[in-house]
Amino acid sequence: MISTSTAAATSATVLAHPGSDGPGWWIVFPIFWLAFFVFVVVMALRFGPWRRRWHDPRSGGESRLAERYAAGEIDADEYRSRLAVLREARPGDRR
Repeated sequence: MISTSTAAATSATVLAHPGSDGPGWWIVFPIFWLAFFVFVVVMALRFGPWRRRWHDPRSGGESRLAERYAAGEIDADEYRSRLAVLREARPGDRR
């Protein structure tokens, strides 16, 4: 029969021995993989091909023009003419 002090000493030896299966580096690998997957998702969202659709700089001109029209800075005729210019001058449009 193993006494309590012998069991405690044995477990302390196993935990302190570098070649044992005691606690140690096992937690690092799940943390590494989690950080890696988070990094991949963040980079994909930031630099992915669908980013252009969400952050289209061309739509910024139209929204600014609509804001100016709503604020009364320009009239309806000027709004329509400038909107037509913005929509016809889009670089990279394939019609």
